This record gives sequence, C-alpha cells and structure tokens, in this order.
Amino acid sequence: MIWWIELGLYCLLVASAILALQVRDLLAAVAALTAYSFLAASLLAMMGAVDVALTEASLGAGITGVLMIAGIRLMRRRSED
Repeated sequence: MIWWIELGLYCLLVASAILALQVRDLLAAVAALTAYSFLAASLLAMMGAVDVALTEASLGAGITGVLMIAGIRLMRRRSED
C-alpha cells in the first residue's frame, strides 16, 4: 500500500477525533464525528476490507449522524461551561 496516503489519513483521523472533543457546538461535533467515520471507512477500504468500509460509512456516518442531529434538535446546541 502507499504508506504516505495511509499516514495522512491516520493524521486526519486523529485530528478529527480531537476536534470532535474540543468543539463547543454539538452540531460541529457531529460533523467532526461524521468526518471521522468517513476517514475510518477510507482506511478500511485501503486495507482491502471494502465490505466493512461500506458498513462503516453507512452506519457510522449516515444513520448515527441522523440520530445525533435528531437528538440535538431536542436540546440546546451549546454547552453551559
């Protein structure tokens, strides 16, 4: 495999995870977690596990993102800290 592409994806994966933990807005955190899921799916596809990558992309980004956004609609978007 092309190691520098994998290294770049791993760095972006860690950056999106840190961003999801640091951001104050819940909608931005959901967007960062969705990006994390797509990056993880890309890495899985590069490793040859295309079926697992497709499942990660559909469940991790699709359904989970929709459920989190639906939950955010029921509460305030910013934390009180």
